[in-house]
Amino acid sequence: MVAVQRRTVAVLVAGQILGGLGIGATLSLGSVLAADVSGNDAFAGAAATLSTLGAGLAALPLARLTERFGRHTSLAVGTMISVLGTILSVLATALVVFPLLLLGFTFLGAGAAVGLQSRFAATDVASTRHRSRDLSIVVWSATIGSVAGPNLVGPGEVVAAWVGMPTLTGSFLIGVAAQLVAAIVYFAALRPDPYFLGRAGTDQLEITQPEVASRNRGRVLLAISVLAISHAVMVSVMSMTPVHLMHHGAPLAEIGATLSVHIAGMYGLSPIFGWLSDRVGYPAVILGGQILLGLALAVISQGSVGIGLVLLGLGWSASTVAASAMLSSLLSGTARARVQGRSDLVMNLAGALGGAIAGPVLATAGYEGLSAVAAIPVVMVVVAVTIDALRATQPSPLRLR
Repeated sequence: MVAVQRRTVAVLVAGQILGGLGIGATLSLGSVLAADVSGNDAFAGAAATLSTLGAGLAALPLARLTERFGRHTSLAVGTMISVLGTILSVLATALVVFPLLLLGFTFLGAGAAVGLQSRFAATDVASTRHRSRDLSIVVWSATIGSVAGPNLVGPGEVVAAWVGMPTLTGSFLIGVAAQLVAAIVYFAALRPDPYFLGRAGTDQLEITQPEVASRNRGRVLLAISVLAISHAVMVSVMSMTPVHLMHHGAPLAEIGATLSVHIAGMYGLSPIFGWLSDRVGYPAVILGGQILLGLALAVISQGSVGIGLVLLGLGWSASTVAASAMLSSLLSGTARARVQGRSDLVMNLAGALGGAIAGPVLATAGYEGLSAVAAIPVVMVVVAVTIDALRATQPSPLRLR
């Protein structure tokens, strides 16, 4: 089983690197394309909103595919849907058709859903001692593709000129090629399928201990809430950053570099957060992540966008790695893929809501005001996780028979 887990993690890492190229390009230029094609900056948040909504809509269907056909099929199908989204986005920009661009962003969200389900795939046959570590390695691997993606703007301009497409769509075309290779890697190399192996090992445990789901329900809801709120905070601030920088005269190359350091923060230190989760526990790392998010928002409100975005990425990473590993530790058997899919659905719907709210807040309160509003849910998570941790340290009451 150790050899299978190593192969699984290696395949997931390769897929994340390739798929991250397309995701990174979308993150860096999506809001700019939305504002340009629509002709209205108020629609700049549509890229993050629709792609995040698309990830949420894809979560449950991909989970059902996993239950029936395994991880290799669901991850490959999700990646191909993302390829279709990239193609639609390029066509919409060339034809200046905003509704078609919105549809493209929605399909692109399937790529993000694949990334989220890949982290859970890393835990299917992982040992209890290294569950967080293996999950975080897969999360970390997205750094390479996602950091490179925003920096494809320069090469993308050359590609766009070759094929006679709008300048901003060139990096999307590079992403198409990378994602096609990722789909092939998932489908052909993710065998034996980790989901079926993991389910076979936990089905009997689920039958003999039916009270586990009921006892852990509250902590499952807490883990999902942490994932959802942390994602909403990150998406709301990150999605408005390109527009904010463009209004201050920043060139596209600078915008791409700024998004790159943010994405590096999201993924670069995830193995450390995974190691800490295995050593000191999930609640401590989640609280650390929320503190980092709070610091990020404070720094951004003072005008330090670059540093703030790095801290924002780090806070998201710590919270997401720890909460995802916590959720996986609470699930077994046939419930695993189903609840993980619901978690991704809630997480992405929260991110879509954050992106939708961010545009109007930016227009009325500015970038600094957006940061202040985003601090409210962070405080809520800190309170909830602290209460849960305190309850966990209290001795269970004696039961009289």
